[in-house]
Amino acid sequence: MAGLYEKPSETYAKKRPRYPKEWFSMLAGLTAGHHRAWDAGCGSGQAAINMAEHYESVVATDVSEGQLRNAIAHPRVRYAHTPEHLTEDELVAMVGGEGSLDLIVVATSIHWFDIPLFYAVANRALKKPGGLLAVWGYNYEIHPFEEALHGQLYGALRPYQDPRARLAMERYRALPFPFEPVGVGAEGAPADVDVEVEMTLEDLAGFVMTGSVVTTAREKGAGEEMEAVVRDVMKRVEEEWGDAPTVPKKLAFKAFMLAGRPKC
Repeated sequence: MAGLYEKPSETYAKKRPRYPKEWFSMLAGLTAGHHRAWDAGCGSGQAAINMAEHYESVVATDVSEGQLRNAIAHPRVRYAHTPEHLTEDELVAMVGGEGSLDLIVVATSIHWFDIPLFYAVANRALKKPGGLLAVWGYNYEIHPFEEALHGQLYGALRPYQDPRARLAMERYRALPFPFEPVGVGAEGAPADVDVEVEMTLEDLAGFVMTGSVVTTAREKGAGEEMEAVVRDVMKRVEEEWGDAPTVPKKLAFKAFMLAGRPKC
């Protein structure tokens, strides 16, 4: 999946919604310790820098070197590249070793992972008891433009979608999650959580154009068709915007989250 985000990585970092600080406070309240955390699939590092407000050190890893080059610097965050060939033992060692982690976060990326391998690493690296894994995501369900973005846009581009991304488009309801629930969703029933943001129409268009579905369509030679669909959808959104396109509007990404502890 690294290739999906290499080319637009600088723009990608600027166009993602910011996760609420309250999420990280809530997760920190669910871990027994606050020494070490891991942001897996960190992208531009926005989850990592929020985790660093609650944990002494954070290791943030990604398979995309382009994303890491544009990651946000923080004195308590160490970024590391994770090539796809790394073994389970190598990954456990990279993130701190057996039983070393208080918290693991996967922000909008677990659907790209080798999930059985990742869960094996998480179970070994998390502290027992007290360690916590949290995963979340969002898609094109963005209020108040769900019908245009998730209905029309996603419906048109779905044939070009990487099959793994469908987990996110289906709100992680089909994501295996063999961890003990802590009151933040459970396997098959993720918790609904909103990410409220202010965006201009240009910001929203930038978000759409840097998404994996659009990138995959372009890579598969459907660039012209994809651009025509995006133009039609964004014209519809502009008509519904209600203000000048340069005026920021409050939007809500209809996100979803699962959190749990390793089973003893």
